[in-house]
Amino acid sequence: MALNLAKTVLDYLRDNQNKKFTAREIAVWIYETYPDECQEKKLRSDSLQSEDDLVQQIVREIAAQRPRLQNKYPQVKTTEGRPRKYYFTEQSESEEVDAAESQPRNDTTSREPKTKEHDLYPLLSEYLFTEFSLYSKRIDEKRSSNKRGPNGNKWLYPDVVGMEDLSADWHQEVKDCVGQYADKKTKLWSFEVKLLINRSNIRECFFQAVSNSSWANFGYLVASEIEGSDTLKELRMLFSAHGIGLIQLDVDNPTESQILVPAKERLEIDWDTANRLTIENRDFMDFVKLVRQFYQTGDPRATDWDHKID
Repeated sequence: MALNLAKTVLDYLRDNQNKKFTAREIAVWIYETYPDECQEKKLRSDSLQSEDDLVQQIVREIAAQRPRLQNKYPQVKTTEGRPRKYYFTEQSESEEVDAAESQPRNDTTSREPKTKEHDLYPLLSEYLFTEFSLYSKRIDEKRSSNKRGPNGNKWLYPDVVGMEDLSADWHQEVKDCVGQYADKKTKLWSFEVKLLINRSNIRECFFQAVSNSSWANFGYLVASEIEGSDTLKELRMLFSAHGIGLIQLDVDNPTESQILVPAKERLEIDWDTANRLTIENRDFMDFVKLVRQFYQTGDPRATDWDHKID
């Protein structure tokens, strides 16, 4: 009997509600669960010479059927970036965000450990240092003066800041010359981190990143999961107007994270805003001290930053 791929995928996702699978994971499950149907499919094709050829063909067919499957069953959703993941959920998009952000650490109802936003910061630091040799530091808004009441700092401080050492490969004479002329040898980065971005919170997340990164050369919104192609399209549209970039963070392998939308560079630091952040937050004060010390000594003092030293 021929395999009804769309129904098989739908049933598998429905039976594993809220769990996310790549197309290849689904294809491998299909191959292992329906061996007779898969062998029949293989025999009907001259191009499928091996088991891996067959699994890859199923992967391609799952991807090709995705738009029709989602149009017919809105509960079937996908994440963006690589690799795309498929899942079935009865939750609304706002309920998905609430669930991602509110599940307690000691929740034992889930079969998998629950990632919290704070778990993403060291993973982001690892990616930034590996990919860009960027020295990064966590900014804790709780270490700020609380002049604005509850949530008053939400639109003020980024989650992570970074310093890019432009002089890392310069000759010492050039470094000394730049020091004498007080010229630029760093670029400063700002990152707003989220567990999940979808259509229900896309604008709040983006404009929070705009607000919190207005002082830096580069501003980025970082997410471990981005759901829906419309979400990514809107983020790209907002980028064209405001220049905030987008990073998808791979929590399983941070070095495989990727920049989906590169940020536009601001040529000058907004020192008035940086001064305000420095006065009101001790973590940001420490960050500014490290940047100043680098300008004075040429030593980034790597052990004072958040990335791991091998």
